[in-house]
Amino acid sequence: MEKSCLELIEAIANLQEDFIVIFKNDDIVFTNKAFNSFFGVSSLKEYKRNFGPFVNNFVPHPSYFNANKIAEQETWFEAILKLDEIDRVVSLLSQNHDPHAYSVSINEDVESFKIVTFTDITQTLIKRIMIENNASIDLKSGAYAKQYFLQIKQSYEDASIFNEKIVGLTLIEIFSEEGLDDAVIQEFVTALKNATRNDDMLVKWSASSFLLAYLVDDEVRANAVSSKLQAMINRHSAGKFTSELSSVLQKEDESMTKLLNRLNDSI
Repeated sequence: MEKSCLELIEAIANLQEDFIVIFKNDDIVFTNKAFNSFFGVSSLKEYKRNFGPFVNNFVPHPSYFNANKIAEQETWFEAILKLDEIDRVVSLLSQNHDPHAYSVSINEDVESFKIVTFTDITQTLIKRIMIENNASIDLKSGAYAKQYFLQIKQSYEDASIFNEKIVGLTLIEIFSEEGLDDAVIQEFVTALKNATRNDDMLVKWSASSFLLAYLVDDEVRANAVSSKLQAMINRHSAGKFTSELSSVLQKEDESMTKLLNRLNDSI
C-alpha cells in the first residue's frame, strides 16, 4: 500500500508543468519529469551525477536570487525565505542554455523535508519589467510597442489556448504622399482603439504600419473583424491617407512565431 501511494504521488508530480523538487535536509530526494526534462536528464541519479550543488544552478544575476545572496552558515532555503514573496525568483539555464525565470515556493509542513515548487514566470516577469520601465507603449502613437508585443507574444498565445480561441493578425499599412504627422497617427490610433475590444492588442509595427492581434472563435468571426476594421478605416482615413490590410488566421498547433512569419510572407 505504501509503495502504491508513493507511485501515485510520483505520477501526479510528473503531470505538473511546474518543477517539483523534494529535499531531505539539504539533499535532493525527488525531482519530477518537468525538472528532469529541463536539465536534459532522465532521472534524479543522472542529475546528481552531472550537476554540482543545487545553488550552482541559480544564474548569478543581480536581478535574481543566487548563491551570492546567501550569508555564511545560512542555507539557500533560509536566505530566499527572508525575501518578500514577489522577490523569491531565480534564473535557471535550460539544457539549451536558454534563461528562464522561476518563482520559488517552499513547503516545510513535513518535518525534515522541503517541497520546493518552481513556477515559470519568464513571460510575466518580462511584462512586469517592461511596464515598470514604460517600455510597453509607443509614446508617439499610443499603441503598444513592437518590442513589448514580441516579448509577450507567448502569453497572448497561452491566452488563446486557455480561452479556446484562435489568434488573428491584421497588418494595417497607411500611406500618404504628404507624409503622416504625429497628430494624424495619434488620432488614427484612438479611432482604432475605440473600434476594437479590450482583449485586442494594437501594436505600432513600423513607421507607417500597425498590427492588430485579436482572439476569435473561427474564420467567420475573423472575417467579420476584418470587414468591420476595413469599414472603420475607410471612414476615418478619407482625405487623409490610403490604407492596405493583410490578415492571417492561426492554424491548428501553429505558434505565434510561425503565424507572424506567415503574415510577413503574405505582404
